[in-house]
Amino acid sequence: MKKLFTVIFCILFSLGLNSFTTVHKFYVSVTQIDYNEEQNALQMITRVFIDDIEELLKERYDTSISIDTKESDVKIDQYLNTYFNQKLSCIVNGQKVTFTFIGKEYEEDLMLCYLEIENINKLQSIEVSNEILMDVFEEQQNIIHVKKGKQRKSLILEKGNHSGLLKFSE
Repeated sequence: MKKLFTVIFCILFSLGLNSFTTVHKFYVSVTQIDYNEEQNALQMITRVFIDDIEELLKERYDTSISIDTKESDVKIDQYLNTYFNQKLSCIVNGQKVTFTFIGKEYEEDLMLCYLEIENINKLQSIEVSNEILMDVFEEQQNIIHVKKGKQRKSLILEKGNHSGLLKFSE
C-alpha cells in the first residue's frame, strides 16, 4: 500500500511540475515611431520575435527560409519589405504616407526592422494600421509607441482592432 501511495504521489508531483514548466507563448511586436523634427522624418523600429517572423516568411513566401542571425540575406529583406508594405501603414496629418524599409538587425531573439517616412514637416496626428503577424497568430498584439519631442503616446492593436489614431499638440 505504501508503495502504491509513493507511485501515485510521484505521478501527481511530476504532473504538477509539468504544468508550471509549460511556457506560455506571447505573440507581440513593438513599433517605436520617433518624429525627428530636424530631418522632417518619422523614424520607425519594429521589433518582432525571430521565430515568429521566420514562421510567417516560410508560410507566405518560401518554406526553405531559415533566418541566420550571423549573415545577411537580401531575399529576406525583400520579403520583409513586401510584407511590411501590405501589413503596416500610416496616415500622417490626414495624408497617407509611404515608408522606406531601411534594413534589419538582430538582438538576441528579436529582429529589429528599420523604416523611415520622409518629408513630414509637422506631426499633428498619426493613424497607424499594424496587422503584422496577425494573419499567422490569432493572439498577436502590436504595440505602437509614438514620440514627438517630450510627448509620448501609445496604442495596443490586435485582430479586429488593428488601427488607431493619435493626436499631438504643438
